[in-house]
Amino acid sequence: MIGFRGCQERAAWCAMDQRFPTMPSLPAPILILLATLLLAGGGCCTALRPGAGHSALRQSLILHASFDHGLDADFAVGPRGLSNAPSMQQRDAAVAGLPAGGEVRLAPGEGRFGDALRFTRRESPLVFFSGDRNAGYRGSGWSGTVSFWLRVDPAAELAPGYCDPIQITPRSWNDASFFVEFEKRTNDVPFRLGAYADFAVWNPANRKWDDMTAAEKPLLTAPEGPFGAGRWTHVAFTFDHFNTGRDDGMARLYLDGVPAGTIGPRRQTYTWDEARCLIMLGVGYLGLWDELALFDRALTPSEIAAVYALPHGIADLR
Repeated sequence: MIGFRGCQERAAWCAMDQRFPTMPSLPAPILILLATLLLAGGGCCTALRPGAGHSALRQSLILHASFDHGLDADFAVGPRGLSNAPSMQQRDAAVAGLPAGGEVRLAPGEGRFGDALRFTRRESPLVFFSGDRNAGYRGSGWSGTVSFWLRVDPAAELAPGYCDPIQITPRSWNDASFFVEFEKRTNDVPFRLGAYADFAVWNPANRKWDDMTAAEKPLLTAPEGPFGAGRWTHVAFTFDHFNTGRDDGMARLYLDGVPAGTIGPRRQTYTWDEARCLIMLGVGYLGLWDELALFDRALTPSEIAAVYALPHGIADLR
């Protein structure tokens, strides 16, 4: 289901904001958020009240699936239903809900907030939401954000090889696609973000992967991630200036609200048949999965930190 990928690229952690050296007990994303609010001249106590200061996030939300009220999305601008199919190539055989064999099941009370999905078998039918309108696709000047939570010990729980906790595309992992992936090797388990334009755009000469330099590949490897046994990790990525026809597209990865690297600037042309796009969850993944949210613009670093810090998850925006 997932082709071979290699990567030697390493992305450096962005420097942490040190404006609050006397408050080391606060998590870094909270410090970033407080610093942004104070520098903007806002009253932080008012902005951090539950439900306050989130109108811009609320207006930008286009899909939210908490799995707390069933399998379907709590909110969506397109189709709300969660479906499964034997494979991407057999998407037209999709049926509503989770696979009948139990490869993926609802996990009551085990989520980061409420319930979650538990992926139990690497070889599993495809589980997905439709990307039709839910991915916010635009043929020009496209931007967006994807946010979710994972609970996994990569070294102990994942199977050898690749898995994509999320993959969004109408075609293939390397053709007009977004994904994050783990690659479990004998010595480590790197975590990556991929933002692959149309194949003919990012690899016009159809060169072999091993012959390409790291800079030529629209892929970043994060530093050692905050994944581990018994802990939830927030994963988010943003993309901006896609489908401009210029070499100005940027994609950014965040882990637990903190910047973890960038892809770009580069030409990011995505030619989608939006109705065929799938938002695929847990491709080859083993572990818990919760709280999917998509936004129709690239959130700022302070907004990513705010999403990470929401006491009850995306429900606090609604």
